[in-house]
Amino acid sequence: MTGTLSMNQIIHAAVRRDVARTGQALRRLREGDAGRAREIQTAWRNLVRELTHHHEAEDELLWPFLQSRGVELSLLEEMEAEHVAMKTALASVGASLESLVAAPTAANATAAADEVDRAEVVINGHLDHEERDVEAPMGHLEDDPEFKELAKKLRPASIVDAANALAWMDDGAGVRERTALRSNIPGPVVAVLTKVVARRYQREVAPVWR
Repeated sequence: MTGTLSMNQIIHAAVRRDVARTGQALRRLREGDAGRAREIQTAWRNLVRELTHHHEAEDELLWPFLQSRGVELSLLEEMEAEHVAMKTALASVGASLESLVAAPTAANATAAADEVDRAEVVINGHLDHEERDVEAPMGHLEDDPEFKELAKKLRPASIVDAANALAWMDDGAGVRERTALRSNIPGPVVAVLTKVVARRYQREVAPVWR
């Protein structure tokens, strides 16, 4: 992947990063550490919240628009089917984390980590597919007035939700992702939103990865 990352790709990078570090944290979980298990669960639930908003907005708004602009229906149906598979994979991880929190044993931690590994294959496979086959037609629509209006509807509903989403995208991001984020949104705005407005993320999720 070359050039500046799109917001879609920045979101995808955050998803990949969280899935990977969830699996790593579970593999390192100490026997009986219920507090750490709950922290990992909290971070996972945040990932599910962000990813669900992202793919539901695509299903409801973006795919129909792209179809109206000539993108093959079969490709968009593949995207929707992959979203269903992702939802199932996310739920399976969620159930394994519930079991882990209830009984924070090494066996349950390993089972949860294995479930994350399986979900990672499904999730990353979809993200790779979308970036490879859908990003190009989306890029060609950057100057389309209707697409610009649609992009506004794809954003989180409130400034607080937007701030928490930005904090999530920024947390643990590499130089390329952070540079791209600040090329899409002015740096001072990112700073205020992520450090001042994103209180939920900074209080509940960020400490999990420190």
